[in-house]
Amino acid sequence: MATVVSVAAAPSPLTATEAATQAIAETPTHAKAVPVREAVHMGRAATTGEGVNWLTATVVVAFHLGAVAALFFFTWQRLAVMVVLHVLAINVGIGMCYHRLLTHRGYAVPKWLEYTMAVCATLSLEGGPIFWVATHRVHHQHSDQEGDPHTPREGAWWAHLGWLIWGNTLHMQTEVLSRYVPDLERDKFLVWLSKWHWVPLVASGVGLVGFGWLAGGWRSALGMLLWGAFMRVTLGLHATWLVNSATHLWGSRRFETRDDSRNNWWVALLSGGEGWHNNHHAHPVSAKHGLTWYEVDPNYYGIWLLKKLGLARNIKLAKYDKADPKPAGV
Repeated sequence: MATVVSVAAAPSPLTATEAATQAIAETPTHAKAVPVREAVHMGRAATTGEGVNWLTATVVVAFHLGAVAALFFFTWQRLAVMVVLHVLAINVGIGMCYHRLLTHRGYAVPKWLEYTMAVCATLSLEGGPIFWVATHRVHHQHSDQEGDPHTPREGAWWAHLGWLIWGNTLHMQTEVLSRYVPDLERDKFLVWLSKWHWVPLVASGVGLVGFGWLAGGWRSALGMLLWGAFMRVTLGLHATWLVNSATHLWGSRRFETRDDSRNNWWVALLSGGEGWHNNHHAHPVSAKHGLTWYEVDPNYYGIWLLKKLGLARNIKLAKYDKADPKPAGV
């Protein structure tokens, strides 16, 4: 049965830090807010002095070049393979697992399914679960404030991509980042997957080449790899990055949150419902981001389907006064 996250009136509005801290700590399994003196150093000021991270930049450029090359190898079969893998990586993996399950604990599933979904997420080239979840919890704690890893207040391009390819700070602060994910640090499989997150993507690439070769020789193998890996990953990355950038720049605001989050319909369509970002920042633990009938939320529909199959439980849903909508805790 779904759990309703009710909105109770508070004596006074929460500060931005308090609201973000509550977002991180609303469930017992979440990381508690890290004290300011021990907080991870993210954001433009903490990384730009280190220069470009050439490894990350090279990988990003290579996948974009592969996506362009894929246009010369189009077939409907390769497009279908790309779509299936995209749904597994971005919708099931990133949206349903990394974000709504592991980061915010908006619902629960059996461990075997959690692990399967986490492996799907690694196909997105967005890293392992510990780094992804920790970074996102930092984002909620410091949303659009100093310390937010990807706020558009430091530049739209920075929020979209620059924060990933500039500097090594994000990758060097593993000890502090781990304080944001004690629940994941206790899970041996998720720790292992965080270290070897590139293995499933490489294995999928080998499988695509093999399938393509059997279907039609070297040209088919190359085309299958370009569409099933390079084009798919590139489109998936931009879908996620748009949530970091566009939904803090353009769109409507149902809730008066202490950040710049917006509800953006076209980002929601591209990301499976993650674009209803103002709703999410107002009620971060809610497994459902689309709060009205017209706010399409495919990632929640997937969670709903898991519930109908008996595989999802403790689903948390936001409840608010439509006449006077307020964020959780206000």
